[in-house]
Amino acid sequence: MKSEEIKTLFAQFEQASSELEGVECWSARELQTLLGYSKWENFSKVIDKAKESCIKAGEKISNHFPDVRKMVEIC
Repeated sequence: MKSEEIKTLFAQFEQASSELEGVECWSARELQTLLGYSKWENFSKVIDKAKESCIKAGEKISNHFPDVRKMVEIC
């Protein structure tokens, strides 16, 4: 991967991040697009594998994957 590509991807990830209670975090829905997944169903499988790895590493899933639901405005 070329260094310009890496810089561009890094900037995109930084722009997609937000801060919640002093912790930098990302929305899975935003990461889905950045990582090139067009369907949520496919990306959710990746998240499930990451959660399994978290458990195998002795970490609590809730510390790294808080369940947050995207709120929609009801008119």
